[in-house]
Amino acid sequence: MGFTTLALKKPAVTRRRALGHPGCRRLLLLFGLLLALPLQAAEFFITGVHIRPQANVYLLDANVDYRFTEEALEALDNGVPLTLQMNIEIQRKRKWWLDAEVASLQQRYRLQFHPLSHQYLLQNINSGAFYAFQTLSAALDAMGSLHNFPLLDAQLIQEGENYEVLLQAELDIEALPSPLRPLAYITPAWRLNSDWYTWSLMP
Repeated sequence: MGFTTLALKKPAVTRRRALGHPGCRRLLLLFGLLLALPLQAAEFFITGVHIRPQANVYLLDANVDYRFTEEALEALDNGVPLTLQMNIEIQRKRKWWLDAEVASLQQRYRLQFHPLSHQYLLQNINSGAFYAFQTLSAALDAMGSLHNFPLLDAQLIQEGENYEVLLQAELDIEALPSPLRPLAYITPAWRLNSDWYTWSLMP
């Protein structure tokens, strides 16, 4: 019986020694860093969100800080247009079932550098409007500022219910030129997006 007890304890000691081995600790540290990569990959940041009712419509104000990788900036400077979109979802909260989708919409922009004029051209795809900027920072500031954006008809909101507005900004890889798309699918530098920003909306 004493031999059996010793045989059961020995593997536990071996496992403790293995976990304490420097090589094992390095592997655990590397694994932890890999798990953290998706959190660090977000290059866009949503701030300054405010939603208010006005004339039977809910209006949205929001700012997006677009921070592109070197790969995306190099492509932009070489004439590749970049399409950015703000994904917006409005959901009604439910206690005993999945949240109900009230509305879903997108605000889309196309940003391109024009080498002859040395200007950055910004198109609001939703409205078709074009704008020209002398610097990239000016174009990004304009693209990242949503003001008085018509979000939702107030008639779709019911008294006594709770709602959430979810916002996410991302680079649309599908809108890239076809020769560049396969590389963008597998390269982290092209997976540019923000985390989902959640705003509670109560009538």
